[in-house]
Amino acid sequence: MSLKVSVYIATSLDGFIARKNGDIDWLPTGDEGGEDSGYAKFMSTIDHIVMGRNTFEKVLSFGGWHYDKKVIVLTSRDLTLAPELSDKAEALHLSPRELIRELERRGSRQIYLDGGVTIQRFLREGLVDEMTITTIPILIGEGLPLFGALDKDVQLELLTSQSFKNGFVQNQYKLRR
Repeated sequence: MSLKVSVYIATSLDGFIARKNGDIDWLPTGDEGGEDSGYAKFMSTIDHIVMGRNTFEKVLSFGGWHYDKKVIVLTSRDLTLAPELSDKAEALHLSPRELIRELERRGSRQIYLDGGVTIQRFLREGLVDEMTITTIPILIGEGLPLFGALDKDVQLELLTSQSFKNGFVQNQYKLRR
């Protein structure tokens, strides 16, 4: 069995996923964006969402719970989940390769990676299969980049490119091995 690792994320035109303080106030809300950009279809294909602790804490700050798939939080520190999240989220301290082995053991076929540091860790290990990156037409000047330092070049193949009426441009890439 081979687990597919997918990224689905939005960036500013200058390549940032959040402001330096983690704020994503520059992202259009559902009402402003007016377009799902394929998110619901993508979510229907995945078994688990994998994110780092900072992304998890940002998600919690939105209020309510926004996922119908189990969330795996990768963290090196203890994380006590609220009782209402005990069947919706799980904290693990595993390397990317260990996590993939564990999720394959659980029968997972595809995971959704979210959060800059987590995505960067999986990319450095050569474990990302596909990336869907939606570019929002805004420059924020500085912030947290989607991509970080790499030991070697990562070759990509463009699978699809689509523009939306709201100005978003979405590119889907397959990572070449």
